Amino acid sequence: MIDIAWSSFTPWSALAGGVLVGLAAASFLLLNGRIAGISGILGGLLAPSAGDISWRIAFLAGLLGAPALWMLVAQLPPIEIEAGYPALIIAGLLVGIGTRYGSGCTSGHGVCGLSRFSPRSLAATLSFMFAGFVTVFIIRHVLGV
Repeated sequence: MIDIAWSSFTPWSALAGGVLVGLAAASFLLLNGRIAGISGILGGLLAPSAGDISWRIAFLAGLLGAPALWMLVAQLPPIEIEAGYPALIIAGLLVGIGTRYGSGCTSGHGVCGLSRFSPRSLAATLSFMFAGFVTVFIIRHVLGV
């Protein structure tokens, strides 16, 4: 039996966070004509074109700087990573490879693509979710880790 940590169940803050992410993605698309997919934004910095760099840097700086600013007014929960560096490196490489093959990341497809009714994003998001479900099932119920 799986114990649920009810003290970590925070539906209102999760709902507020989801609404903020949705509003930010919609605003970014409406005001800039760009999709707020992190892999595409970061990838554009790796192969820059003139006049297309400053907004990418600002977006990523906000993404990295927001938690630092939040720590000034609130306490973030402690970060607990139960994996070693080799597992994290392999996981990061697999995510990067999947992002390239899937033509985007989970934020791009799941948040931005689904909201635009993109069939490709629906297929990608279903694939991400299915792979996650299968992985968790194998690790927890087959391997017993």
